[in-house]
Amino acid sequence: MTKAEITLLDGGLGQELVKRSGDEPTALWSTQVMMDHPGLVAGLHRDYFDAGAMVATTNTYAILRDRLERAGIPERFKDLMAMALQEAHAARDSFGSGRIAGSIGPLRASYRPDIHPPVLEAMPLYAEVAALQAPHVDLFILETVSSLDHARSALLAVRDHGRPVWLSLTVDDADGTRLRSGEPVAEALEIAADGAAAILANCSVPEAMPAALEIFARQSLPYGAYANAFTMITEAFLQDAPTVAALSARTDLGPAAYADHALRWVDMGATILGGCCETGPEHIREIASRLRAAGHTIV
Repeated sequence: MTKAEITLLDGGLGQELVKRSGDEPTALWSTQVMMDHPGLVAGLHRDYFDAGAMVATTNTYAILRDRLERAGIPERFKDLMAMALQEAHAARDSFGSGRIAGSIGPLRASYRPDIHPPVLEAMPLYAEVAALQAPHVDLFILETVSSLDHARSALLAVRDHGRPVWLSLTVDDADGTRLRSGEPVAEALEIAADGAAAILANCSVPEAMPAALEIFARQSLPYGAYANAFTMITEAFLQDAPTVAALSARTDLGPAAYADHALRWVDMGATILGGCCETGPEHIREIASRLRAAGHTIV
């Protein structure tokens, strides 16, 4: 087996933060937890670094103007962004190394390509987020990208802000060759080639990732995956203002089982790994242990 340099991301933030807070989930998800429990986010970032992750993904996925407007707190946009960035920096500073990835989630709602704004409407909204994050992050990660227009608008908006951009697609749980919009993953390769530094798949079941990785392998960018551990994306969740209470975790994707999937992705050429919703520090710790045992280098 070829030994590789693997970038190990962290695992899920939102679900883990809700669990640690003991609070009921809200439509603001991990943003609400950060507002109500200062320091909890930094603690989770530190736990991921201690587990072996070399990248802290900022708790900014849901810090978007449209989501805050719906919650009635649009004036909190900039200070919540600053708070999330500070929590990531505090964790990195205490750990002593690692990179910070600025998370930019989907406008309006996750898994809803049908309500994502048109490209020209979406671009300035994504660009505003990138401008705030750029001085404080090492790279951007466009997460849970569910359609070609979503990919175009987000990548065009952030690629000129002086940081590498990782484009991360969410694929159909039953068919990893398609985005959640139904469009072919292969058609995203041309979009990624025009400004992305890596292409990933995230927030889909691990069983869907190999089909996406086979497509990613056709191009020259680094690629990888970080899956969720949800049983399924329910119809109840596909609403304009959902909460994660409509979702449930699988019982068959503990750290060992998840790491089995992740190491298979490495065998397929993936060099960027991590976890998404319903994965935690122990999942990352297990992946790190397996990678080192196999002779890979974590970078």
